[in-house]
Amino acid sequence: MSALLAKHPCVREFFRSVGLNVSETRRTFRVWLSQLADEAVFDAGMDREQILSHIERLIVEVATLESTRLSPIQRLTIRGGRDKAGHAENVCIEAGAGQVVCIVGPTGSGKSRLLADIECLAQDDTPTGRTILLDGELPSNDTRFCLDQKPVAQLSQNMNFVVDLSVQEFISMHAQCRMVADVAAQTAHVIACANRLTGETFSADVSVTQLSGGQARALMIADVALLSASPIVLIDEIENAGVDRKQALELLITGNKIVFISTHDPLLALRGHLRIAVRNGGIAEILVTTDAERKNLEAIEAIDVTLSKIRDRLRQGQRIEEPIEWPQ
Repeated sequence: MSALLAKHPCVREFFRSVGLNVSETRRTFRVWLSQLADEAVFDAGMDREQILSHIERLIVEVATLESTRLSPIQRLTIRGGRDKAGHAENVCIEAGAGQVVCIVGPTGSGKSRLLADIECLAQDDTPTGRTILLDGELPSNDTRFCLDQKPVAQLSQNMNFVVDLSVQEFISMHAQCRMVADVAAQTAHVIACANRLTGETFSADVSVTQLSGGQARALMIADVALLSASPIVLIDEIENAGVDRKQALELLITGNKIVFISTHDPLLALRGHLRIAVRNGGIAEILVTTDAERKNLEAIEAIDVTLSKIRDRLRQGQRIEEPIEWPQ
């Protein structure tokens, strides 16, 4: 029993879930099971053979999960399709691990469609006719359609929770699913990072259904960056969430993920390694961020700090009457 519990923590969790008291003993599992009180077996809701069968199946299934964890993806390739008028895009875009690619364009230009093509790992089977490759290869059907093997995580503009759990319970459950070594410590780390991303902090005890839109987005960004196994992350207009955009990007790329962000925000667009400009449903231009643009980014950041201070004063009910000094 001692060896079994040490090698397979899932067995201990199973015993706990059915209310069986288990001790680390030198008895074999079969001997321990045969000597278990009939009342305890009855309370567990299954007979001894069912308990044995369940333990054997549980060990096999957990081992299978561990052996099929998502492999890191070093490169994602987008092969062009066609725009709304049927004109060929004639592009081939590559994004590497640890890179941020920003998608820019007017409302209705096709930014969300491009994100959707990446999310479904399109194989010339969407309206745009685009093809997505992973590390230079066509993804398998399992990679595209099996939820436990899908390598893409997407954060949309609208996030609604349907489970009535506290923030701590929600993140802890995810950490347990990922079989992290120290669930409590990792849960606390995710929540702390989320609170650094949002201007309005929240406690670990609050229900996820009570989080504001910005708080929910901050929590899920931290969760995706620190817990999610998905090597590819898609985000739709993070600037609308009241989230610290610079810290959010730094957190995401720390995990060596490939990040695509649809945005209208110059602060985000100029921080990306590439910008994909979308017009009329098609990829019109591919722009690599230049040194001159990164220098201009410093001036835009200074302006953004001034605007943030104005927003904070408005939130506090203060007037904005004195002349505003803009950074030069």
